Amino acid sequence: MLEKIKEFAGDFFVTGDPLIYGADVSIALALISIITVLTYFKKWGWLWREWLTTVDHKRIGIMYIIASILMLFRGGVDALLMRTQIALPDVHFLEPEHYNQIFTTHGVIMILFMAMPLMFGLFNIVVPLQIGARDVAYPFLNSLSFWMFFFGAMLFNMSFVIGGSPDAGWLSYAPLSELSHSPGVGQDFYIWGIQISGIGSLATGINFIVTILKMRAPGMKMMQMPMFSWSVLSSCVTIIFAFPILTVTLALLFLDRYLGAHFFTLDGGGNPMMYVNLIWMWGHPEVYIVILPAFGIYSEIVATFSKKKLFGYKSMVFAMMIISVLSFFTWLHHFFTMGSGADVNAFFAITTMLIAIPTGVKVFNWLFTMFRGRITFTTPMLWTIAFIPCFVIGGMTGVLLSVAPADFQFHNSYFLIAHFHQVLIGGVAFGYFAGLSYWWPKMFGFKLNEKLGKWAFWLWNFGFYICFMPQYFLGLDGMTRRVSEYSWDMGWGPLNLVSTIGGFLMGIGFLFQVWQIAHSIKFMERDTTGDPWNGRTLEWSIPSPAPLYNFATLPQVQAQDDWWEDKQRKANGLPSTKKPQPLEPIHMPKNSAIPFIMSVCWFVAGFGFVFDWLIFVIPGMIGVFICLLARSFSYDTDYYIPVDEVKRTEAALRGAN
Repeated sequence: MLEKIKEFAGDFFVTGDPLIYGADVSIALALISIITVLTYFKKWGWLWREWLTTVDHKRIGIMYIIASILMLFRGGVDALLMRTQIALPDVHFLEPEHYNQIFTTHGVIMILFMAMPLMFGLFNIVVPLQIGARDVAYPFLNSLSFWMFFFGAMLFNMSFVIGGSPDAGWLSYAPLSELSHSPGVGQDFYIWGIQISGIGSLATGINFIVTILKMRAPGMKMMQMPMFSWSVLSSCVTIIFAFPILTVTLALLFLDRYLGAHFFTLDGGGNPMMYVNLIWMWGHPEVYIVILPAFGIYSEIVATFSKKKLFGYKSMVFAMMIISVLSFFTWLHHFFTMGSGADVNAFFAITTMLIAIPTGVKVFNWLFTMFRGRITFTTPMLWTIAFIPCFVIGGMTGVLLSVAPADFQFHNSYFLIAHFHQVLIGGVAFGYFAGLSYWWPKMFGFKLNEKLGKWAFWLWNFGFYICFMPQYFLGLDGMTRRVSEYSWDMGWGPLNLVSTIGGFLMGIGFLFQVWQIAHSIKFMERDTTGDPWNGRTLEWSIPSPAPLYNFATLPQVQAQDDWWEDKQRKANGLPSTKKPQPLEPIHMPKNSAIPFIMSVCWFVAGFGFVFDWLIFVIPGMIGVFICLLARSFSYDTDYYIPVDEVKRTEAALRGAN
């Protein structure tokens, strides 16, 4: 019996690597610390009432952001482990199998479990406030979206210490991801972790499309919406068309592995290239899903800190929507070398070049907005300015990669790695860092420390260029992706060492960001105005942090940048054109435990599918069904905040401000 238990434990838990043992200890200590703190301060009830069961879009946004910061740490550590392994020739820091697992999890975590939740967090916090709404269209679904993402991410991350991580690359190309090449459970963790979180992502896309189209403040026309809300709309439109492709693709891969369906195996009549086509039909729109909201953030910040109306508002809107459409017609540029033929390659080369046009339009619009503006160089503005040259370089190298004959040389090399990170770090990460520091006062009621923020900014930027510029030359010198070890005679050592130093500088920049948050919490620079940046859009018209109901009376919108226009009228001594609105009881949704419980049930079922344990699958799926049934018969789902309570809240907040 004891031998069977030992054999089971040896297969179930990942063993034999000191790094894994260190992770085991860290996870155990973190769990013990959290449980101890919550128990000692008697916060279990508070955690349940205020966070685990909340449907408040602002709190859900904060939870998304906390999760994304944790995932940034995990993905960043993976990156530094890889860079340490290839910093010099003939290093044996990581075994090849472990290296493959790390670069697989690094890509998945950074795209799906760091960038996506950080994006969704900003959606939740900003969009309802910008359009003058009191919540999102479907608060219950919003809570379910978060918890599905969270438990999908947890299921994926468990593979690090239980069962073994996937090692077929972040997109898990067949046949590497088939049973023949990945017989362990790591690939099943990949499938079910992404599937469960992907349901949440798709639901979020639907929720925010309806919110933006149906819940704008009275008088706010579509062409008066803030640019960030437009960017969210374009991103969510892309989500609802792209994520079903991912869901179907991973479902087919699971059928291959679980039932021997052979959709992607040649010996069974399938075709591995069908998987590559399908995964990139989702994968390339995904790049634009995460970068379009960053474009919206830059637009808000440039206008605010240049003290000018955004140049070319209509062209920016059209550019974003055109990108959303064109993103579905460029996927094949990821594998020009497949052998599709000159006609197919030419078509996708042209569409890839075309998408650079609306992207370039936006860059010029931001530059013209800054032209002759009274620019204030705050931390959000610094991130925005740094983005422009970084993204221009990334865009130009992208155009080089779009030239099919040239791509035959660049394909699968470190030139591509450098381009990809140039766009995603310089475009996406910089944008979300800018948005986080810009809207932080609205989330928490205090500003982040500017001095520490600028230290983080410069370390990230110097580290970024030191890390990725050498990789262009490594690619041109023949270094291919996924190389875990190389010899001295290749001549790649010096540039890899420089690149690794840059990676660690970015890691130090992240530590400064954590220090900035901790320092700002301790020495709060309170936002006493609700409008610390002299903003232009409606979120700055209410106290910081925003009350539960957002707006005591729904704003009446008459123009683009309505809050700015109203402030200008008052500054010029002109009377307000808005009629005062009487306070009325405010309709709000009640908290619900069903999203949390249903997501736990999905987690249990997903765990069962990974190990083929019906003892987990059946109760998990029954739990999901019971939760759906319970929701169907839930009638007491809302309440009204009485006028007296609204008056007290407003008096307290406005008095404090």
